[in-house]
Amino acid sequence: MISHDLAHALALAGLRWSPASGDRFAIDAEELSDALFTVSDMTIEVHDHPSGTVLGFNGTTEWALDSVTLDQALWYPSEEQLRTLLGGAFRALRRVEGEPPRYAVEIVVHGEALVVDDEVPAQAYARALHALISASDSTS
Repeated sequence: MISHDLAHALALAGLRWSPASGDRFAIDAEELSDALFTVSDMTIEVHDHPSGTVLGFNGTTEWALDSVTLDQALWYPSEEQLRTLLGGAFRALRRVEGEPPRYAVEIVVHGEALVVDDEVPAQAYARALHALISASDSTS
């Protein structure tokens, strides 16, 4: 799983989220900053309204929440989702020997290879996606 700081950086860079069952997220409120939630068809459902998307806490008795708007939620994309979001820019994930071992993700940005690494594969994918989004924004 990626860190809160990296999830926040991806959101600030412009990563958009269409919630689906199994997705993990935090609520952008100090008193709930340590709580991680999972979208589930049984307890937390996505409700699309003309006024915006909300995450409904249906049947959740331990939390005094009915719903939060999508802009109050911070998405923690999974390793698989991050790899998918890299799309055609993704070239490889490699383990780099050392203590501790690291994982390098290679992507292609504007025709040039870029390698981003981290101790955790999901973090490496997230860093690569952040670099890709940032590079796309710089050409707009």
